[in-house]
Amino acid sequence: MKLSKNISLSYEILAAHKMRTFLSMLGIIVGVGAVVLMVAAGKGASKNILDRIRKMGTNLIVVNAGQTRIVAGRRRQTATVTTLVPGDVRAIIADCPDVRLAAPAVSRKLATRFGSENANTNVIGMTPDGFRIRNIEVASGRFFDAGESRGMRRIAILGPTVVRNLFGVDDPIGQKIRIRRVPFEVIGVTKPKGVDANGADQDDLIIVPLTTAMRRLVNVTYVDRIYVQAVNAAALPRAETQVRRVLRQRHRLGEKNDDFTIQNQATLLESARETSRSMTLLVGGAAGISLLVGGLGILAVMLISVRERTGEIGLRRAVGALRRDIRNQFLVEAAILSCSGGFLGVLSGVAGALALTHLGYWETVISWPVAGVAFLFSASLGILFGIYPALRAAKLEPIDALRAE
Repeated sequence: MKLSKNISLSYEILAAHKMRTFLSMLGIIVGVGAVVLMVAAGKGASKNILDRIRKMGTNLIVVNAGQTRIVAGRRRQTATVTTLVPGDVRAIIADCPDVRLAAPAVSRKLATRFGSENANTNVIGMTPDGFRIRNIEVASGRFFDAGESRGMRRIAILGPTVVRNLFGVDDPIGQKIRIRRVPFEVIGVTKPKGVDANGADQDDLIIVPLTTAMRRLVNVTYVDRIYVQAVNAAALPRAETQVRRVLRQRHRLGEKNDDFTIQNQATLLESARETSRSMTLLVGGAAGISLLVGGLGILAVMLISVRERTGEIGLRRAVGALRRDIRNQFLVEAAILSCSGGFLGVLSGVAGALALTHLGYWETVISWPVAGVAFLFSASLGILFGIYPALRAAKLEPIDALRAE
């Protein structure tokens, strides 16, 4: 029998049992749809995390004072260390050929007030180079310059979250806020950056000149961290090695462990990618189990179909149909079920991913190669599980089939 005739006949048979046909495809639809949706969600989460890390700065290395460890998903300093000082920044710039810029910073959670509004926010003292290293841009107003930083000017740049908390919809430029009762003039507002890779709000901050923060707000002679920018992404490992060497020499550590912690942006990005890949494979693999269940559903339905159509098989064999004709008939039906289920599964998965993104619940990135592989796998799985019922039908002898009927 010609393939076209087989396909036409299979459609007629499947259409005659619409509910059973739909239920047999449902497992494949759910399996393929789940794989497409879960992988899209995983890739969207990965993109989101990588974008957050990139927003922290360009070719960035962060040197934190003391050793840090992960607590509740965030890096915490284990003890106060005072060995990291502004002079280390000058040495890094002078002695590290793969470093373009370096900027020291101190940060504290401090009480801030404007009129009757109060907020406990993250106040960062930083030099002007820190804006370039961390990709901070102003939405309105301006940055402070090196002269204002050296002159300990009491000026501040606010993040969008602080503006909302203290000023609402009013323009803060030119207004006076108080940080620890010290008055500061607002000269700029940063562009929003969202949350970082640790989930912290990067817009809930106030940036003031480093010397002002060190002497007027926190009264320290050391810094909490140094932001370092490598000359390019390829130079990040070399720059990290050079920075470590300079700091160990300046701090006279000898055989001691580092009294600082270095975070390399390239390492963070690769770690985030690895974590995302592992989670995507895990979730996609779990969703793929439903594909197997769908294949078993096709197997069960095809076996029922063989039993119900025993008389039909016997009659066709009696009028001259060959074993391969019967076998091919059932294989075509299994292929139609699995391919149709796979196609509808891809459509449902893509539709679900687009809906999640459109409604703002979750950012998704559809992986068409994964969708294609899921479809091909579902089609192959359906045909594989259709082989046994097809062979069983083909082995029926005409006389036995007619007698059973």
